[in-house]
Amino acid sequence: MARDDERVLSKVPEITLVFWIIKIAATTLGETGGDMVSMSMNLGYLAASGIFLVLFLALVGVQIAAKRFHPVLYWATIVATTTLGTTLADFATRSLGIGYAGGSALLLVLLLSSLALWHRVLGSINVSTVVSPRTEMFYWVTIMFSQTLGTALGDWTADTAGLGYKWAAIIFGSLLLLIAAAYYWTRISRTILFWAAFVLTRPLGAVVGDFLDKPIEKGGLALSRYGASAVLLGLMTLCIVLFRQRPAARAH
Repeated sequence: MARDDERVLSKVPEITLVFWIIKIAATTLGETGGDMVSMSMNLGYLAASGIFLVLFLALVGVQIAAKRFHPVLYWATIVATTTLGTTLADFATRSLGIGYAGGSALLLVLLLSSLALWHRVLGSINVSTVVSPRTEMFYWVTIMFSQTLGTALGDWTADTAGLGYKWAAIIFGSLLLLIAAAYYWTRISRTILFWAAFVLTRPLGAVVGDFLDKPIEKGGLALSRYGASAVLLGLMTLCIVLFRQRPAARAH
């Protein structure tokens, strides 16, 4: 009975295969959705970032105030971080002119600093410890940095490095498979592997999203950002409805 009570207190889902499928769909949706607002609606990166920032802060506030884990609320907040990460990274690398390499380096420092501060203050960065408002604030700030980093890293790999969307997707997909192999066949910290996979799913989603909606002459499929976003949202919704997600077990 005590174990059930502890599970109710957890505010994040169990890390399962379904979790990673939804996460990749969410990161891809973040790319197409972010581009839809900033480019297709012609609002620009700064205005789009402002819109998504308000949405992100509102959803994080509701998520932290919630008494228990709600799958729809959790994944809506994740999507908010991916769309905001897309427009913020594009604003920093393109509008501010620091470039993909500079943006990726800056965001990597911010991500590592967030993880280090989280560990220093609370003693663990294991997601199973996300059971209090203070831990959740560290969790969502860290996720925000990871999503923004992933956007810049994906664009740097596909564009600046000249690998294109297909090869970039193959590279990030292969790295994720290596992490999965390390999870099953090595003793590397599961917490480190989780965060490595979490970060890498974002550039994978970024290049897949770009592949779907960028012009054919730039190596994309030139699909409608509205249509691609709708399909990805439908896939996420289907997974959430069909596969029950339970809250992660609370760490002892």
